[in-house]
Amino acid sequence: MIIAPPFFGNVELGSVPAQEEERLMGRVVEATLYDITGDFSHMNLKMFFQVNEMDGKNAKTQFKGHEYSRDYLRSLVRRRTTKVDGLFNLTTKDGYKLRIAVSALTLSRIKTSQEKIIRNLMARIVKEKTTALTFDQFVQEMVLGKIASDIYNEAKKVAPLRHVGIRKSKLVFAPAKTAQAQPEAQPAEELEEPAQA
Repeated sequence: MIIAPPFFGNVELGSVPAQEEERLMGRVVEATLYDITGDFSHMNLKMFFQVNEMDGKNAKTQFKGHEYSRDYLRSLVRRRTTKVDGLFNLTTKDGYKLRIAVSALTLSRIKTSQEKIIRNLMARIVKEKTTALTFDQFVQEMVLGKIASDIYNEAKKVAPLRHVGIRKSKLVFAPAKTAQAQPEAQPAEELEEPAQA
C-alpha cells in the first residue's frame, strides 16, 4: 500500500504490485489532490510522490512535485489577456531545494512594466515564505493555494487578475539531514524552464 507523507495525513494512495519490496524504492506515484482531500475542486492538481521507505507492506513516500492538469491550464488561458509567469529556485529553511512555476492571468492585456512588477512581487512573497516555513509547511501552503492567495492579494493592486496559482513544482534536492539554508529566489529570466514531468 502506498502512503502519502504525514503532512497529507498518511492517506492511502493505492497499491502497486511488485515482486520484491526493494523494487518499489524510488518509484514515483501520481495522484490528484482530490484523492487526498476529497474536495472535488482539487481534481485539476496532479501530485507526484516518490517511495522512499518501506514499513512492512506499506510504502512511505515523499512529495516530489505537482502540476496543473493540461486541460485545466488550457482552460485558464483566454484571448486578449496576459499570462505572467515566474520561475523560481527556492530553498526552504530546513534545506530542501524546490523549483516552482507561478502563473498570474489578467482580465485584460497589461503593460510590460506591470508584468515586471507582478513578477517581482511573486519573487518577494515566495522568498518570504521559504524563509519562514519548513518543506512540509511550504508544500501544504503551496498546493492548498495559500501562497497563491497571498500573491493575488498583492498583485491585484497592480492590475486586475482572474487567476493566480503555482502551476508546477519540482523537488530538486532533499537533504539527508535537516540543515539550515539561506533561501533564494531569482526572477524567471535567469532560470531555465523546469523539465516536463
